Amino acid sequence: MINHYIYDGSFDGLLSSIYNAYYNKDKPDKIIDNEKREDNFLVREILIESHEENAKKVYHAIINKISNSALKKIYYAYLSEIDGIESDILEFVRLGFKIGADIESNLANPIVLKIENIYKRVSRERHRMTGLIRFKELKNNILYAEIEPDYNVIGVLAPYFTNRLANENFIIHDKKRKLAVFYNKKEWIIKEVDGDLNINFDKSEEDYQSLWKMYFKSISIKEKMNPKLQRSNMPKKYWKYLIEKGE
Repeated sequence: MINHYIYDGSFDGLLSSIYNAYYNKDKPDKIIDNEKREDNFLVREILIESHEENAKKVYHAIINKISNSALKKIYYAYLSEIDGIESDILEFVRLGFKIGADIESNLANPIVLKIENIYKRVSRERHRMTGLIRFKELKNNILYAEIEPDYNVIGVLAPYFTNRLANENFIIHDKKRKLAVFYNKKEWIIKEVDGDLNINFDKSEEDYQSLWKMYFKSISIKEKMNPKLQRSNMPKKYWKYLIEKGE
Protein backbone atom coordinates (compact mmCIF):
# COMPACT_ATOMS: atom_id res chain seq x y z
CA MET A 1 0.00 0.00 0.00
CA ILE A 2 1.25 3.47 -0.91
CA ASN A 3 1.26 5.91 2.01
CA HIS A 4 0.64 9.61 1.53
CA TYR A 5 1.06 11.99 4.44
CA ILE A 6 -1.53 14.79 4.14
CA TYR A 7 -0.63 18.02 5.95
CA ASP A 8 -2.23 21.45 6.32
CA GLY A 9 0.14 23.32 3.97
CA SER A 10 1.97 25.23 6.73
CA PHE A 11 5.73 25.02 7.33
CA ASP A 12 5.05 23.70 10.84
CA GLY A 13 2.82 21.09 9.25
CA LEU A 14 5.61 20.05 6.89
CA LEU A 15 8.13 19.79 9.74
CA SER A 16 5.57 17.78 11.74
CA SER A 17 5.27 15.43 8.77
CA ILE A 18 9.03 14.98 8.67
CA TYR A 19 8.98 14.20 12.40
CA ASN A 20 6.30 11.55 11.83
CA ALA A 21 8.28 10.12 8.92
CA TYR A 22 10.98 9.21 11.46
CA TYR A 23 8.85 8.02 14.35
CA ASN A 24 5.74 6.48 12.75
CA LYS A 25 5.85 2.87 11.62
CA ASP A 26 3.99 3.87 8.43
CA LYS A 27 6.60 5.73 6.37
CA PRO A 28 5.42 8.17 3.69
CA ASP A 29 5.91 7.63 -0.01
CA LYS A 30 4.84 11.24 -0.47
CA ILE A 31 3.98 14.27 1.63
CA ILE A 32 1.13 16.29 0.11
CA ASP A 33 -0.53 19.60 0.92
CA ASN A 34 -4.19 18.94 1.77
CA GLU A 35 -5.28 21.36 -0.98
CA LYS A 36 -3.42 19.31 -3.61
CA ARG A 37 -4.60 15.87 -2.58
CA GLU A 38 -6.46 13.68 -5.07
CA ASP A 39 -8.65 10.64 -4.44
CA ASN A 40 -6.88 7.41 -5.34
CA PHE A 41 -8.07 4.02 -4.11
CA LEU A 42 -4.49 2.69 -4.32
CA VAL A 43 -3.28 5.26 -1.80
CA ARG A 44 -3.59 5.17 1.95
CA GLU A 45 -3.86 8.72 3.25
CA ILE A 46 -2.49 9.50 6.70
CA LEU A 47 -3.54 12.87 8.09
CA ILE A 48 -0.71 14.65 9.91
CA GLU A 49 -1.69 17.34 12.37
CA SER A 50 0.54 20.37 12.74
CA HIS A 51 2.30 19.92 16.09
CA GLU A 52 4.32 22.88 17.35
CA GLU A 53 6.70 20.91 19.60
CA ASN A 54 7.43 18.26 16.99
CA ALA A 55 8.00 20.98 14.39
CA LYS A 56 10.45 22.72 16.74
CA LYS A 57 12.38 19.49 17.25
CA VAL A 58 12.85 19.04 13.52
CA TYR A 59 13.66 22.75 13.09
CA HIS A 60 16.46 22.62 15.67
CA ALA A 61 17.67 19.22 14.48
CA ILE A 62 18.19 20.65 10.98
CA ILE A 63 20.21 23.54 12.43
CA ASN A 64 22.30 21.35 14.74
CA LYS A 65 22.83 18.33 12.50
CA ILE A 66 23.09 20.13 9.16
CA SER A 67 23.28 23.95 9.22
CA ASN A 68 21.39 27.23 9.42
CA SER A 69 21.85 27.77 5.71
CA ALA A 70 20.37 24.33 4.97
CA LEU A 71 17.29 25.29 6.99
CA LYS A 72 16.96 28.49 4.94
CA LYS A 73 17.20 26.53 1.69
CA ILE A 74 14.57 24.08 2.92
CA TYR A 75 12.26 26.96 3.83
CA TYR A 76 12.73 28.70 0.47
CA ALA A 77 12.12 25.40 -1.32
CA TYR A 78 8.88 25.06 0.66
CA LEU A 79 7.89 28.60 -0.44
CA SER A 80 8.28 27.57 -4.08
CA GLU A 81 5.01 25.58 -3.84
CA ILE A 82 6.30 23.27 -6.58
CA ASP A 83 4.38 20.00 -6.81
CA GLY A 84 6.19 17.26 -4.92
CA ILE A 85 8.59 19.64 -3.16
CA GLU A 86 7.63 18.29 0.28
CA SER A 87 8.90 14.81 -0.60
CA ASP A 88 12.08 16.33 -2.04
CA ILE A 89 12.61 18.24 1.21
CA LEU A 90 12.15 15.03 3.23
CA GLU A 91 14.76 13.28 1.09
CA PHE A 92 17.12 16.27 1.48
CA VAL A 93 16.67 16.22 5.28
CA ARG A 94 17.28 12.47 5.47
CA LEU A 95 20.52 12.87 3.53
CA GLY A 96 21.52 15.90 5.59
CA PHE A 97 21.07 14.00 8.86
CA LYS A 98 23.46 11.35 7.50
CA ILE A 99 26.27 13.53 6.15
CA GLY A 100 25.78 16.84 7.97
CA ALA A 101 26.79 20.24 6.58
CA ASP A 102 28.69 18.58 3.73
CA ILE A 103 25.35 18.11 2.00
CA GLU A 104 25.42 21.66 0.65
CA SER A 105 28.57 21.00 -1.38
CA ASN A 106 27.31 17.64 -2.61
CA LEU A 107 25.78 19.07 -5.80
CA ALA A 108 26.42 15.83 -7.68
CA ASN A 109 23.43 14.45 -5.77
CA PRO A 110 20.25 15.19 -7.80
CA ILE A 111 18.11 16.09 -4.79
CA VAL A 112 20.76 18.46 -3.38
CA LEU A 113 21.12 20.15 -6.76
CA LYS A 114 17.35 20.44 -7.11
CA ILE A 115 16.90 22.11 -3.71
CA GLU A 116 19.84 24.42 -4.44
CA ASN A 117 18.40 25.51 -7.78
CA ILE A 118 14.92 26.09 -6.35
CA TYR A 119 16.42 28.08 -3.48
CA LYS A 120 18.21 30.31 -5.98
CA ARG A 121 15.05 30.87 -8.01
CA VAL A 122 12.99 31.84 -4.97
CA SER A 123 15.81 34.05 -3.64
CA ARG A 124 16.08 35.77 -7.01
CA GLU A 125 12.38 36.57 -7.05
CA ARG A 126 12.45 37.81 -3.46
CA HIS A 127 15.35 40.13 -4.38
CA ARG A 128 13.58 41.35 -7.52
CA MET A 129 10.40 42.12 -5.63
CA THR A 130 12.23 44.39 -3.18
CA GLY A 131 12.89 46.71 -6.11
CA LEU A 132 9.67 46.21 -8.04
CA ILE A 133 7.02 46.71 -5.36
CA ARG A 134 5.25 50.07 -5.76
CA PHE A 135 3.25 51.47 -2.85
CA LYS A 136 0.22 53.72 -3.23
CA GLU A 137 -1.13 55.92 -0.45
CA LEU A 138 -4.62 55.22 0.83
CA LYS A 139 -6.88 57.87 2.27
CA ASN A 140 -6.14 56.70 5.81
CA ASN A 141 -2.37 57.21 5.33
CA ILE A 142 -1.68 53.52 4.82
CA LEU A 143 0.71 52.48 2.05
CA TYR A 144 -0.67 49.69 -0.13
CA ALA A 145 1.00 47.47 -2.74
CA GLU A 146 -0.31 44.64 -4.89
CA ILE A 147 1.85 41.74 -6.07
CA GLU A 148 1.41 38.40 -7.82
CA PRO A 149 4.78 36.62 -7.48
CA ASP A 150 5.50 33.18 -8.88
CA TYR A 151 6.52 31.97 -5.43
CA ASN A 152 5.08 32.57 -1.97
CA VAL A 153 7.65 35.19 -0.97
CA ILE A 154 5.42 37.62 0.91
CA GLY A 155 6.67 36.43 4.31
CA VAL A 156 10.35 36.87 3.40
CA LEU A 157 9.62 40.30 1.89
CA ALA A 158 7.98 41.59 5.06
CA PRO A 159 11.18 42.01 7.17
CA TYR A 160 12.84 44.00 4.37
CA PHE A 161 9.98 46.49 4.13
CA THR A 162 9.43 46.77 7.89
CA ASN A 163 13.06 47.93 8.11
CA ARG A 164 12.80 50.21 5.11
CA LEU A 165 9.40 51.67 6.07
CA ALA A 166 9.63 51.36 9.84
CA ASN A 167 7.63 54.55 10.46
CA GLU A 168 4.81 53.79 8.03
CA ASN A 169 1.68 51.68 8.14
CA PHE A 170 1.58 49.44 5.10
CA ILE A 171 -0.10 46.48 3.42
CA ILE A 172 1.48 44.19 0.84
CA HIS A 173 -1.25 42.20 -0.86
CA ASP A 174 -0.44 38.97 -2.72
CA LYS A 175 -3.58 38.79 -4.86
CA LYS A 176 -2.58 35.45 -6.38
CA ARG A 177 -2.59 33.66 -3.00
CA LYS A 178 -5.13 35.88 -1.21
CA LEU A 179 -2.58 36.75 1.46
CA ALA A 180 -1.52 40.12 2.84
CA VAL A 181 1.16 41.46 5.16
CA PHE A 182 -0.16 44.11 7.56
CA TYR A 183 2.36 46.35 9.37
CA ASN A 184 1.41 48.91 12.04
CA LYS A 185 4.81 50.58 12.76
CA LYS A 186 5.44 48.00 15.49
CA GLU A 187 4.87 44.49 14.17
CA TRP A 188 3.72 42.65 11.08
CA ILE A 189 1.39 39.74 10.52
CA ILE A 190 0.26 37.72 7.51
CA LYS A 191 -3.46 37.18 7.10
CA GLU A 192 -5.64 35.51 4.51
CA VAL A 193 -7.66 37.98 2.47
CA ASP A 194 -10.91 36.75 0.99
CA GLY A 195 -11.58 38.82 -2.12
CA ASP A 196 -10.36 42.35 -2.82
CA LEU A 197 -9.61 44.75 0.01
CA ASN A 198 -11.76 47.85 0.23
CA ILE A 199 -9.21 50.23 -1.27
CA ASN A 200 -9.65 54.01 -1.39
CA PHE A 201 -6.68 55.95 -2.73
CA ASP A 202 -5.73 59.42 -1.61
CA LYS A 203 -6.25 62.13 -4.28
CA SER A 204 -2.61 63.21 -4.02
CA GLU A 205 -1.59 59.62 -4.77
CA GLU A 206 -3.52 59.74 -8.03
CA ASP A 207 -1.71 62.97 -8.96
CA TYR A 208 1.62 61.40 -8.01
CA GLN A 209 0.97 58.39 -10.24
CA SER A 210 0.25 60.64 -13.22
CA LEU A 211 3.46 62.62 -12.65
CA TRP A 212 5.47 59.42 -12.26
CA LYS A 213 4.15 58.04 -15.57
CA MET A 214 5.00 61.34 -17.31
CA TYR A 215 8.51 61.25 -15.82
CA PHE A 216 9.07 57.67 -16.93
CA LYS A 217 8.00 58.49 -20.50
CA SER A 218 10.20 61.60 -20.61
CA ILE A 219 13.36 59.66 -19.74
CA SER A 220 12.55 56.79 -22.11
CA ILE A 221 14.62 57.96 -25.08
CA LYS A 222 13.63 55.74 -27.98
CA GLU A 223 17.15 55.48 -29.43
CA LYS A 224 18.52 54.22 -26.09
CA MET A 225 15.78 51.76 -25.25
CA ASN A 226 16.82 48.12 -24.90
CA PRO A 227 13.63 46.04 -24.48
CA LYS A 228 15.55 42.76 -24.24
CA LEU A 229 17.70 44.03 -21.35
CA GLN A 230 14.66 45.65 -19.71
CA ARG A 231 12.74 42.37 -19.79
CA SER A 232 15.76 40.58 -18.34
CA ASN A 233 16.06 42.98 -15.40
CA MET A 234 12.32 43.46 -14.99
CA PRO A 235 10.41 40.53 -16.56
CA LYS A 236 7.15 41.53 -18.23
CA LYS A 237 5.08 39.36 -15.85
CA TYR A 238 5.88 41.91 -13.09
CA TRP A 239 4.79 44.98 -15.09
CA LYS A 240 1.11 44.76 -14.12
CA TYR A 241 1.55 46.64 -10.83
CA LEU A 242 4.32 49.05 -11.89
CA ILE A 243 3.04 52.61 -11.92
CA GLU A 244 5.52 53.67 -14.62
CA LYS A 245 4.25 50.92 -16.95
CA GLY A 246 0.66 52.15 -16.80
CA GLU A 247 -1.07 53.60 -19.82
